[in-house]
Amino acid sequence: MLTDTHCHLDDPILSSRLGEVMAAARQARIGRIIVPGVAPGGWERIASLAREHEGIFPAFGIHPQAADQANDDALARLTILANSAVALGEIGLDHLPHHVPRSTQETALREQLRIAVAAGLPVIIHCRRAFEPLLRILREEGVSRVGGVMHAFSGSVEIARECIRLGLFISVAGTVTYRNAVRPVAVAREIPLEHLLLETDAPDMTPEPFRGNHNEPAFLPVTAHRLAELKGIAAAHVALITDSNAARLFRLSAL
Repeated sequence: MLTDTHCHLDDPILSSRLGEVMAAARQARIGRIIVPGVAPGGWERIASLAREHEGIFPAFGIHPQAADQANDDALARLTILANSAVALGEIGLDHLPHHVPRSTQETALREQLRIAVAAGLPVIIHCRRAFEPLLRILREEGVSRVGGVMHAFSGSVEIARECIRLGLFISVAGTVTYRNAVRPVAVAREIPLEHLLLETDAPDMTPEPFRGNHNEPAFLPVTAHRLAELKGIAAAHVALITDSNAARLFRLSAL
């Protein structure tokens, strides 16, 4: 059994065919799916999915590209929702060009980290081209007290090791299957399996050989098999350890 630690099942691309997606996931032996929030407007949909479907677990957060929505009302609501979540996220920093100022992103990140620490919840971290300020903020806000995961990690082996020192897992996504992948392959090879998780980030980051289609949880075994190949171990061992890692981080019962 595998755990998909990051899948946007609330996205209309997936939710419009949810029965089909979930049936395919079960056939592929996906035992658990964690659905992270990206903006307040989507939180109730995620909560409903978790209530209505066994094996779906909610996380709530405000993505850095929606950081301008992290007002007092949203943060108060997030504090309440944290009581029913397995994690707070996805949160973080994104320095690709878009309309949300970096200062706004940093403020939203700090506020959400404080909610997570107060609630004792692990965090799901998004980071693009912002590892230096991100790591500084994570240290200052005490992320090591709750732990978390670097979602769809795109950094170097050295940055991965620094994240691990802060109590974070490194998540391997479909990018590790791409023919031109360099950093994801190096991280998959060098970082011990005990610090790795698996994810789809569906409907994005579709692995080979399914690129050109929307990603979904049923494609996660492709990533697991590629990770096993890179490490020279059995895919069943990858499934066992990464699922155990997910259960420990998100405080889930064994499959």
